[in-house]
Amino acid sequence: MKLKFIIIAAGIIGSIILFSCSRKNKDNHIHEPGENLQLVSYGSDYELFAEAHPFAVNHDSEILAHFTHLKNFKPLEEGSVTASLSIDTEIFEQTLEKPNRPGIYKFNIKPEIEGEATLTFRIKTPEKVSEITVNGINVFSDIKKAIHAAEDEAKTSINTASFTKEQSWKIDFATDVTEKELFGQVIRTVGQIQPAIGDERVITAKTGGIVVFRGDNIVEGNAVSAGQALFTIDGSGMADNNLSVRQAEAQNEYNRAKAEYERKAELAKDRIVSESELLRAKTEMDNAQANYDNLRQNFSSGRQSVSSPISGYITNVLVRNGEFASAGQPVLSVSQNKNLFVKAEIRPKYFNTLNNISTVTFRTMENKRSFTLEELNGRIVSFGKSADLSNPLLPVVFQISNRAGLIPGSFIELFIKTQSQTEKLTVDNEAIVEEMGKHFVYVQVTPELFEKRPVTIAATDGIRTEITVGLSEGERIITKGAIFVKLAQAAGAIDPHEGHVH
Repeated sequence: MKLKFIIIAAGIIGSIILFSCSRKNKDNHIHEPGENLQLVSYGSDYELFAEAHPFAVNHDSEILAHFTHLKNFKPLEEGSVTASLSIDTEIFEQTLEKPNRPGIYKFNIKPEIEGEATLTFRIKTPEKVSEITVNGINVFSDIKKAIHAAEDEAKTSINTASFTKEQSWKIDFATDVTEKELFGQVIRTVGQIQPAIGDERVITAKTGGIVVFRGDNIVEGNAVSAGQALFTIDGSGMADNNLSVRQAEAQNEYNRAKAEYERKAELAKDRIVSESELLRAKTEMDNAQANYDNLRQNFSSGRQSVSSPISGYITNVLVRNGEFASAGQPVLSVSQNKNLFVKAEIRPKYFNTLNNISTVTFRTMENKRSFTLEELNGRIVSFGKSADLSNPLLPVVFQISNRAGLIPGSFIELFIKTQSQTEKLTVDNEAIVEEMGKHFVYVQVTPELFEKRPVTIAATDGIRTEITVGLSEGERIITKGAIFVKLAQAAGAIDPHEGHVH
């Protein structure tokens, strides 16, 4: 499976490389890294990455600006952008109503005075207006000084991977700034998913008889609605406890008690029958009527029709069609599958930390999808206070809403995280790539150049992992798509020293 993924990913990288190469002939413009300025800035809505010719007085400087939405790291495909170069009170600007290509705007600015400048991009879209600013730009008196200064500022690294914006726009890609957060002890275990109390109903036979299912769709996993008839209990042919006989007996007893009460009611008018006798006769009639009405309402011709009390799914069929079921015997179970319990067992050494549980990450065994306790609207229900020789582990039970399509009876991986007052540097698990047993992250040098940095990892909560060595707070790293950058670097697809093609 892993080999198949690598082949598919390599194919995607190959197609991206071909796309980039095709741009070389189309635009016929290559910037040499040594003579270009690499401008990077982040606003509230966009990432800016621009390559610009060094700025000099009365010299046209081409600015190739890439604008990326921070919400999804996809290119800006529509909207006007104004580039303004401000030097003291002078402003030199140009407005483009649309991109040259999705995400890419090509400006030409000719400053007329030297000095320290600020480059501002004003992005106007149908939704809003945003600004991104780059400070500390120097405009030189002549182009030779400008080129020499740009060469001195060029960033180089022996362990970098080049990945163009066009490539990153084609995949699920993102970067983010590393920061410390409260990160407590993580207890990793496996739990079983169980139906929550009240979310599952066991349907039993109310009397003894032969179970006859309604139709051929009474099978596990089939959906049923509240009030839907599921099966009948046929006791009409039974020699013992025959429903038809019981119903006839109840009717006869009711008719007898009624007649007796009516007779004594007439005699009571002449005080021939005492009030206590009349009351006793009325009680016998009421009891006989209640018994008769119960059999008449629940049974027809010696059969009992049983319906589902709730809407849900059949989870268990406990009796075969045509099999005898005695009174009170479970026949079917129906679950709404909306709320679930997750029961895990942990070692007693963690007992003192169970009162300090802050959250839990649940990760499915099949596709490794992760969900937090908060995402599933969950809570801790209970945990064991004692252990015994037969089971030395402590049970811990969580209740969650089944928003992830979880199946009762299956197993799920748990990362139980406890509260902590210590801040630790953590990164998203997708940011970490493994190679020959070593772990790496890709640290951004520019939005198109990334340093492959070895790191030492510690505990993980299933979503984020603690980094103890190799990374500092405030560095921007790849959080999505790191595997594609790794493949591009391994293939030697793009040599960062050969220049950037647009």
